[in-house]
Amino acid sequence: MTVRGLQIDGYGVCLPSTTVTFGAETRYRAGAPVEHLSMLVDAAGRALAAAGVGPNDIDCLIGATAGDVQPIPCTAALVQEQIAPEAQCAALDVNSTCTSFITALDVASRYLRDGEYRRILIVAGDVGAQFLNPEQRESFELFSDAAVAMVVSSPSNEDAGVGVVASLQQTWPRFAHETELRGGGSWLPGRDFTPETDGDYRFDMNGRAVLFSASRVLPGFFERFFAKAGTSVEEIDYVIPHQASRALPLIMRRIGVPEGRYANYLRDFGNMVSASVPFALARAWDEGKVGPGSRVLLCGTAAGLTANALLLQL
Repeated sequence: MTVRGLQIDGYGVCLPSTTVTFGAETRYRAGAPVEHLSMLVDAAGRALAAAGVGPNDIDCLIGATAGDVQPIPCTAALVQEQIAPEAQCAALDVNSTCTSFITALDVASRYLRDGEYRRILIVAGDVGAQFLNPEQRESFELFSDAAVAMVVSSPSNEDAGVGVVASLQQTWPRFAHETELRGGGSWLPGRDFTPETDGDYRFDMNGRAVLFSASRVLPGFFERFFAKAGTSVEEIDYVIPHQASRALPLIMRRIGVPEGRYANYLRDFGNMVSASVPFALARAWDEGKVGPGSRVLLCGTAAGLTANALLLQL
């Protein structure tokens, strides 16, 4: 299989200053929804600095957030307005909710392979805690807010083999309503909000149903993915899963990933929605668990129900 060349030139992370604790678990919470855009911009600036490039060196900016800053225009355009208003740069969003970063990385690798763009900035992050329902304790105590950005480009010739080895995404829409936020779009416009319909404008998750559904579909999904990639879980150096819930160790066992071979930051950081996977990747890189030469599997589930997997050769 031909690797779609892609290298990570730099990344940046932004966390809110406010934290809350639930027992031994720490969660990061933005003080207001307005912090969403400022955190994305901050993470983008950090990623550009780490990559040693300026905003005008980016020719495509991909927004990979589960929740938009506003319905129109796309979040990527609002970030571009802040960091490079005069740049000759495309701006677009992709959204597979919690796995949006994986989808964006997949899309970016195809743009780079085709020569459409040479350097791409991906921004992911959410302030999902602003939409939580305090009466749903499981989700209220699970989520954190964060933003992560990464600069990616085509690898130089001597780095041949670096990039996306294989990717697979699938959705099972019969489980679509197990995780949803119904209000705010055309189905339930904001103008129709009343105190009585408040629940429709807050995150709604049936955690038990989601776990059961994911447990049913993931073994077969990963069997197909490894067959497509021509590899096995034993040949992967490290797994970066979406930090979906406290059932993470159970899900990893179901797909054959032993303890110590996957990132688990749930206790200290929680589920960061679209920032979850890139945050775990950045942290694992900082801790020396992954680096140049590593074969890393990015994977996770998202509302839809969607499963996403991407094998990355660093």
